[in-house]
Amino acid sequence: MQRLEITNKADIDTSLPLISIIGRPNVGKSTLFNRLIRKRRAITDPTPGVTRDPIPERWLLGNNPVTLVDSGGIKIEKDRMDDLVAQKSMSLLEQSDLIIFMMDCTEVNGEDQMLLEELRPYSDKVVLAVNKIDDPGRENLIWNYYNYGYQRIVGISAEHGLGIEELEDTLLGMLDLERVEEAPEEAESIRLAILGKPNTGKSTLTNLLTGRDVSIVSDIAGTTRDVMRATFTYKGTDYTVLDTAGIRRKSKVEEDVEYYSVNRAIKTIDESDVVFLMVDIKEGLSEQDKKIASLIVRRGKGVIIVLNKLDLLRGVGNELQAIKDRVRFLFPILSFAPIVPISALNGDEVGLLLDTAWAVWKQLNKRVDTSVLNERLRAWCETYEPPRGAQGHYKVLYATQVSVTPVRFLLFVNRIKDFPETYINYLKNCMRKELGLSSIPIEISLRERRRNPSLNERGPSGRQAEVDRIARQTASGGQKARGISRKPGGKARTGKQREKAERIVQNAKQKRVK
Repeated sequence: MQRLEITNKADIDTSLPLISIIGRPNVGKSTLFNRLIRKRRAITDPTPGVTRDPIPERWLLGNNPVTLVDSGGIKIEKDRMDDLVAQKSMSLLEQSDLIIFMMDCTEVNGEDQMLLEELRPYSDKVVLAVNKIDDPGRENLIWNYYNYGYQRIVGISAEHGLGIEELEDTLLGMLDLERVEEAPEEAESIRLAILGKPNTGKSTLTNLLTGRDVSIVSDIAGTTRDVMRATFTYKGTDYTVLDTAGIRRKSKVEEDVEYYSVNRAIKTIDESDVVFLMVDIKEGLSEQDKKIASLIVRRGKGVIIVLNKLDLLRGVGNELQAIKDRVRFLFPILSFAPIVPISALNGDEVGLLLDTAWAVWKQLNKRVDTSVLNERLRAWCETYEPPRGAQGHYKVLYATQVSVTPVRFLLFVNRIKDFPETYINYLKNCMRKELGLSSIPIEISLRERRRNPSLNERGPSGRQAEVDRIARQTASGGQKARGISRKPGGKARTGKQREKAERIVQNAKQKRVK
């Protein structure tokens, strides 16, 4: 089996200055985090302990790129999960360049006191951010916090954005940076989203890919809540992996926090290039997996069906092939998607998984030349002509590719109404087979090629009929002209009337256009 070979692994971009937000639960860390990066990246909820894993994000501090990390709240009384969260948060202290230590201006409890002592060895890189200074009446409360011996203290309101500029200026000064006008461009990387039901091994795979414990791994369903991001390099290509909360049926989602986690996971599809749909190889597929698959296909993202826990198979002959065949039977919507069995726990075939992800990404970014596309299109239509409808044969006249990632094609046809879906599927299969797009979803839109509207209003002879009508009326003062051409000079008079009628029709057409 192919083993994983990653040469440059990191869960947090240590090439940039690292700033961590530390504090007890429900002190406003995630609210400040979202405020600074200017997007709703971390889940905010009154329930203590919502954030569990550290959440890193690239942040432009005065247009200087840094890495900002939101950490889980640290408690005195810990259960099994709280202890894991506290360990992850405290591990940030040593590797951080700066620490934003958050406290609440309305109260100081035992957890705050504990953290004040834990952070004292790092006081030279700590900024004490006193939160919830929401009105001028609370500004005097800041002075009480100078008693704790920290030099840099800033009063803020993470909810309303008060004091944020002062906090940023303090951080810039500590890093010896200045505000710059233009922000640097972010390096391109392939974005991988890992989706699936709870406990299918998503966090185990994330930690394996990044080489560090990015996500807390536990047999407790719903351990991961926020979308965890980490980067790594494989065969010279940069990847960003997004580990998401396990997606369960609505009837199984009881907590509001998990509801937001699931929605955040679904939205991650839009941020990704390729989705790893994780399936427990022993439990098989579920209706929820099918719903996730349909969401991925509708958004035109690349998808790989990852059969995890390969190490649990009994080794019976054709057992793996039978599982793959069953997947194909139950997942007709993903008939194009590659299937890769792996063991995230042991690292078996994960290298093959990344090679497959790279190949899918290349197909998503492939652009087909218009002349080549239409040459193939003519051949496909000759091999299998479009069927006949009530108004005659359907025809595909022309095609062009309109976008990559997702891959979309536009077909010009003679008639859109009731255009056979089976023929569109036939063309999709031809494109996958002959255009090198075998492993990605393809979207085809139809557009009807119409004649000039001025000619279609009254049919092909509508304009000429209008000219003849006006000419006859003009020749007889509004009455139909009969027998004029039989009188001497009648043909000449008829010609003049036709010229005049032509001008009337032309003027009327120009008025309609205006």
